[in-house]
Amino acid sequence: MHSDVVVIGAGQAGLSAAYALQRAGADSAVLDGDAGPGGAWQHRWPSLRLDAAHRIHPLPGLALPDADPAAPASQVVADYFADYERRFDLPVHRPVGVRSVRRTPGGFALDTSAGEWTARGLVNATGTWTRPFWPAYPGRELFDGRQLHAAEYRGAEEFRGRHVVVVGGGTSAVQQLVEISAVTSTTWVTRREPVWRTGGFDEDAGRAAVALVEERVRAGLPPGSVVGVTGLVETPAVLAARARGVLDRLPVFDRLTADGVVWDGDPGRFVPADVVLWATGFRPALEHLAPLRLRTPGGGIAMDGTRVVAEPRLHLVGYGPSASTIGANRAGPRAARELLRTLRDDIAA
Repeated sequence: MHSDVVVIGAGQAGLSAAYALQRAGADSAVLDGDAGPGGAWQHRWPSLRLDAAHRIHPLPGLALPDADPAAPASQVVADYFADYERRFDLPVHRPVGVRSVRRTPGGFALDTSAGEWTARGLVNATGTWTRPFWPAYPGRELFDGRQLHAAEYRGAEEFRGRHVVVVGGGTSAVQQLVEISAVTSTTWVTRREPVWRTGGFDEDAGRAAVALVEERVRAGLPPGSVVGVTGLVETPAVLAARARGVLDRLPVFDRLTADGVVWDGDPGRFVPADVVLWATGFRPALEHLAPLRLRTPGGGIAMDGTRVVAEPRLHLVGYGPSASTIGANRAGPRAARELLRTLRDDIAA
């Protein structure tokens, strides 16, 4: 199979790029590894209500539907994405997993679960959900309780009566901690003291956060934590949890034992645990691009906007400064337009 432009991934970033390509009349295809629409949102835990989720920005050309604020965010967004694909007749192929990408004289060859696909240009929009990060800590293999990543969390009820240690200082960590603490005892640990944003997150604050992340990716460094730039939002649920003492965090422990976690400092501390929930974030899902050798000595990929500096026919959306719903919405169409100009210039040359 061949398309002039292939978009890898059909989440917020991929769909916004696909929409722009469709409107430009480009020969394009979207390859999505999931069985159904919804991107990463379809995998969020069922108890995450729409009104508790990160702000969801509408995709280009279609307003968000009116929905019950108490409805599961996963279902609302999946339905919205499905409607978007149908309404604009986007060329989404699924489930098609892209295993690797290599250069060819005419562009790229993609090894996929549906056979080889070739393209002159690529928009990569694979996000992070498929790459949960598990940090290495001494004694992890000794712990007799349950360990799970935040990506596997499905709800608090299964932890009732079990002491849960929640590791991580991001938004998902806080949301899951608040839920779990309503049914059982918890301990919250983070590497750094959390930074709370008490005021609104206005456009100026958003631009400042994006600028900091963009500076890193321009230098070829890994994008870093978004929460490290924006801070955590104090929602009513968070304020209620703080009043209950749930947010009295501890620094991360030094090691795990069979039945808990240990701090080795003087005088030392031990907390018994039945469950350790690793809400330790995700890394960009870019393994399929490894044959292109895009990594810099700094460990990241040098970017100019969404364009990969080392490969101008490849754009990364939903990566670095565009790794948010509003950022992806804006980056997708820009990437599509710039890539099409590059491909036209290649023909003219």
